[in-house]
Amino acid sequence: MSTTSATGGGGTGTGRYLVLLQEDAAAAGLRTMARVAGLRAASTADVSSFRTADALSGADGLLFHDLGVAVVTAAQDQADALLRSIADRGPIARIEPERMVRAYSAPPVEPGESGEDTTEGRGPSLAEASLTWGLRALGAQDGSATGAGIRVAVLDTGFTVDHPDFADRDVEARSFVDGEDVADGHGHGTHCIGTACGPRTPDEGPGYGVAPGAEIYAGKVLSNAGTGTDGDILSGIAWAVNSGCAVVSLSLGSPTQPGEPHSETFETVARRAMRRNTLIVAAAGNESDRAGGVVAPVSHPANCPSVLAVGAVDASMAVANFSCGTVDPNGAVDVVGPGVNIHSSWTMPERYNSISGTSMATPHVAGVAALIAEKHGARAWELWARLGQSAQRLPLPSTDVGAGLIQAP
Repeated sequence: MSTTSATGGGGTGTGRYLVLLQEDAAAAGLRTMARVAGLRAASTADVSSFRTADALSGADGLLFHDLGVAVVTAAQDQADALLRSIADRGPIARIEPERMVRAYSAPPVEPGESGEDTTEGRGPSLAEASLTWGLRALGAQDGSATGAGIRVAVLDTGFTVDHPDFADRDVEARSFVDGEDVADGHGHGTHCIGTACGPRTPDEGPGYGVAPGAEIYAGKVLSNAGTGTDGDILSGIAWAVNSGCAVVSLSLGSPTQPGEPHSETFETVARRAMRRNTLIVAAAGNESDRAGGVVAPVSHPANCPSVLAVGAVDASMAVANFSCGTVDPNGAVDVVGPGVNIHSSWTMPERYNSISGTSMATPHVAGVAALIAEKHGARAWELWARLGQSAQRLPLPSTDVGAGLIQAP
């Protein structure tokens, strides 16, 4: 496997590093990190917590045993020593600087810009509709699947545990953010969880959840300010895989530059998760300004080939102005979902909010994945294939919409 500079990498660094190990080389990797760089890392095989911060309080890092990747705090000479060890074809496959990531939401869209509630006859207003425009666009009203028995992990800013729309739901919640509990002080996470797994018949307003019967795993990997790190994401992914989640939804990322390669560490993690029957779907990013002629490349980690990258469309089936696209071979949009003026759950006392972003498109896709997983028993690559094969083709470039608009089974 190729190496990378211990000082390079995309996005804003944290001073920590991701150390990818060869397949089934966890024990040897821990020994090598200690021998060549003097780094002592804890392992999730030996500790109950998946929180990087907890492990770093008494060690130099944490190895996510099932994923075969460690997050370590290292000085430059230690990072260089790890980099040199790769040439020996030992257990260490790659080292990358850790990135900062953030929630992907876009500025509010003015009424009418989304295609919703216009004179074009696209359906009833939000107040009159039984389901949001996003669910109607997916054909969610036509199927019987609810996602029952399927575990969906939404890794984001946490969850509003006292939200009345989820009073009768069992929610597994875990925080991986240092110093913050799972409570959502931002709103983004609660909104994404609502879109993926919220109710179809809430007490107020239209139904907004794609898979209302799915089992919710709410992982807080972004702070109340909406920011986080690669290590926090890996903590959440490791927890989701270990918990048997069929789908992991990531409405977050870090911008990339044209020609910038994807993270080989996250690509390997995604493939290893697939072998554990966990599909990762992620937001393509909001850095474009299509009205201004700017189409930005797919963000990290959605640009990894084994992560399903989700772009956004509005209710008129136009590509959202902010939605990133396939700019070069280093990252492609795979499918699109509803992502403009999306109504869903929010923190209390507001209870509901309508926001836009590829973040909003991503949980639509995660919810449909849960429906397909329930109906067809599909997992991993079969689940990916069914999402693409059943998507509604759109008269738009595949570089912008991939296989098209995902559809409920």
